[in-house]
Amino acid sequence: MRSLPVTETDRIARAYRDLEANAGSRWDLRNRGNRLILAERRRLATTLLDQAGWIPLSDRRVLEVGSGGGSELAWLLELGAPPSMLVGVDLLPDRVAAARAAYPQLEFHAANAEHLDFPDAAFDLVMAFTVFSSILDPSMAHNVASEIHRVLRPGGGLLWYDFRYNSPANRHVRGVGSPRVRELFPGLEGDLHTVTGLPPLARRLGPLTAALYPALASARPLRSHLMGLLRKTA
Repeated sequence: MRSLPVTETDRIARAYRDLEANAGSRWDLRNRGNRLILAERRRLATTLLDQAGWIPLSDRRVLEVGSGGGSELAWLLELGAPPSMLVGVDLLPDRVAAARAAYPQLEFHAANAEHLDFPDAAFDLVMAFTVFSSILDPSMAHNVASEIHRVLRPGGGLLWYDFRYNSPANRHVRGVGSPRVRELFPGLEGDLHTVTGLPPLARRLGPLTAALYPALASARPLRSHLMGLLRKTA
């Protein structure tokens, strides 16, 4: 009997499950490099939101696409977001269950982001952190981007963070450079900034991390990700 073809949705779900099952201590925040990567990313996100005049977030409704275990969405509470204004969607039901257990005051849904069950212009801010690098199918990527654009209100923004380089160790991801971001979101405007010293190196700096990570992250070719607040113009 011939097996059925694997859909892109199935491939992504399987890849995430395999990655998490074999991650070991890769993302463990006891690692100094991981802590500095997280702190650096959150500083830049805070700066971008502050420059837009959005801090405190207060009455801004936020959607995170690919919310995982919920920690990034929950971090917005520190920026003044009320719990009732924070919504996350993720492809994997087990991740959604974990997020609901960890952050019961927030709203989480299991969903394929190609079909977001929200009205047009429902959100002031959408977060997409390391989402599109996992989508290898161009049609699916454009569908997700179109849905993000649809649910953003005019003047709202997409907070983007993702790999700009391919990973030689992970065939299930593909870097998303600035031209590709612009192609996916032609109706959004804003600068993209390079950030994040190469994680495989950052995690291996050991006791010298505090001294060496700033030098690593200061070299543009060694900054592996892009971050930006991209605004919807109409």
